[in-house]
Amino acid sequence: FGFLFFLGLSTLMLKYLVILGAIVQILGIADYVKATFKGKTKPNRVSWLFWAVSTLMGSIAAWSNNAGWAALPVFSAGLASLLVFIASCFNKQSYWKLGKFDYTCGFFAFLGLLLWWISKNPSLAILFGILGDLFASIPTLRKSWTNPNTESKPVFWAGLFSAGTSFFAISQVAYVNLAFPIYLFMINGITLIFLYKSSILNRPYKITNHQKP
Repeated sequence: FGFLFFLGLSTLMLKYLVILGAIVQILGIADYVKATFKGKTKPNRVSWLFWAVSTLMGSIAAWSNNAGWAALPVFSAGLASLLVFIASCFNKQSYWKLGKFDYTCGFFAFLGLLLWWISKNPSLAILFGILGDLFASIPTLRKSWTNPNTESKPVFWAGLFSAGTSFFAISQVAYVNLAFPIYLFMINGITLIFLYKSSILNRPYKITNHQKP
């Protein structure tokens, strides 16, 4: 009886940890949205739009495969990305000017999501979804490397923490349950490394005018 009680208590605590991760994600995105309205951050609309679509689709796919609470951080990431995209539409001075490179990445992101949607194989569908999300991430990764002043670090720290909580809530170790949380954890981590590049390499970044509309 004691073991079953401990097991039930541990499961409940893990569920609350995932909820905490989702709350941290929303708080991080709230700070980013606020900075976007003020023009302090300049989100790349290609990235944030396709991040929203891919992660929301990913959470639905995960829930359909009985991922349970582990899908909550993925869903919160999608909702957060959608809020950033919407916020960028209200301030013409707070978005990154898009070029051919961004639209090319957007095309491949769309292609990946399209293949995900028409795929009948859940594992293959998630792979296409991650590839689509990765292509959407490339413009922001590039911008984080060249112009880190146009991004906000807390939102990616929040995303890293939120994605990390997914691992504690996974009841069944399977590709369909692990793939997206692992990807989200890695992409947030890589973005943070790029944003901290100047501090790590002890080199000042150069501000360009590419972010101006």
